[in-house]
Amino acid sequence: MVEKIRVLVVDDSAFFRKRIRHELEQSDRIEVAGEAADGIEAVEMATRLKPDLITMDVAMPRMDGIAAVREILRARPTPIIMVSALTREGARATLEALDAGAVDFLPKQGCVNGEAAAGCRLSDRVIDIAQTGNKRPIAVPRERPAPPAAKRRKPRSRATIRLLAIGASTGGPVAIQRVLANLPANYPYPVLVAVHMPGEFSVSFAERLDTICPIEVKLAVDADPLLPGRVLIAPGGMQTLVETRAGRLRVRVEAGSNELYKPSIDLMFGSAAQSLEDAVHALILTGMGADGTEGARQLKQKGAVVWSQDRATSVVYGMPYSVVKAGMTDRVMPLDEIGPALSGLA
Repeated sequence: MVEKIRVLVVDDSAFFRKRIRHELEQSDRIEVAGEAADGIEAVEMATRLKPDLITMDVAMPRMDGIAAVREILRARPTPIIMVSALTREGARATLEALDAGAVDFLPKQGCVNGEAAAGCRLSDRVIDIAQTGNKRPIAVPRERPAPPAAKRRKPRSRATIRLLAIGASTGGPVAIQRVLANLPANYPYPVLVAVHMPGEFSVSFAERLDTICPIEVKLAVDADPLLPGRVLIAPGGMQTLVETRAGRLRVRVEAGSNELYKPSIDLMFGSAAQSLEDAVHALILTGMGADGTEGARQLKQKGAVVWSQDRATSVVYGMPYSVVKAGMTDRVMPLDEIGPALSGLA
């Protein structure tokens, strides 16, 4: 019998605790070990029940979710998913909780129900994150190096790089912050980032990164030029593509069609391949699923370089592994080595 993943649900709303419990119990791989109504109860129950994973509300009486995350990780490190309201304040607080050590987040509206898209369902996230966080076997083969053809590619001249493109999903906000914090204010290449998150969160995410990273960071809007020394964050709920318009390299931000992910890393990478061919340096970070693999394939066909985060430092080794398995990765790296290596390309 497969051991079930035991989850502690923390929320001051009895209504949302019931909804979260119902969503989790749709999976026969999950059981709810307990419920807590505030951060103080959460800390006590985390120590007593020893759950495999915790879902955590942000705004609660007595002790909020951010303080509870810090206390729990100090007392008994446990993977924590923040489940927060789709508000500007909720987004800011959620990003603070990620800084405090939470591994991922989901909005309460839209994702805590059985009709949510695959990858957005809370039960899917719990299964993937709990497996990784508790060092249980993950249902993927061991990491393989890039195939010989990729290794034989002649190193590209730094002068040919015209864009650094980054894609991430689960665990991505913290990983992206750690990468961008290493890029200097005068970084000589434009940077375009796509991470799976709601639009309300991407606004606060860009603002937060701009305050803590040396390089300028802003939310992308349609027709924004891709400029050296500036990072554009693709807005959630939209598609962001690379194109040449009026002789300048710009982004096109549009609603897109029925793609599963908005922003789609595949679409962003693919458009960069069409516009810039081999003058792209791409990076795939932690995340569920395989978004980015087809885009990486298109980039490699044009001769571009693709790096990916390694298994040990990924919150979920889905997207990076998919690119490695497809033979589209030139280099597999621990997270803390990626930022300095990218800075070294300057």
